[in-house]
Amino acid sequence: MATAGVRVARVSRSVSFSACHRLHSKSLSDEENLKLFGKCNNPNGHGHNYKVVVTVRGEIDPVSGMVMNLTDLNHWMQRAIMEPLDHKNLDKDVPYFADVVSTTENVAVFIWENLKKLLPTGILYKVQVYETDQNIVVYKGEE
Repeated sequence: MATAGVRVARVSRSVSFSACHRLHSKSLSDEENLKLFGKCNNPNGHGHNYKVVVTVRGEIDPVSGMVMNLTDLNHWMQRAIMEPLDHKNLDKDVPYFADVVSTTENVAVFIWENLKKLLPTGILYKVQVYETDQNIVVYKGEE
């Protein structure tokens, strides 16, 4: 009887959070910011209901049948995404964005870096951030 080879799978879990922000770069003048970011440069900010899909990749454990326990993944996502970002003003409440423009690209990087500190080494595969149904950022770390 032949033994099965290593089986690798990707497992994804999603969460949603609400936050506000203002697209504004300290490196640009007010006029340049308005030209670049348009209505998203509103001095009072604007909000989104973000959806985040986190994908992990690894070998399917022959005993548990899982790449990772989804309860554990949910716990780490709560710590890395929900606690620092949900119902926050990204620019004022999240220190990371004090000097980083709070674009969806940078939100994805922030989430990746937070998860990378918590998850087992090498298991994080992809972070997808849906700012809207039409605007989606996919980040896979430094490839």
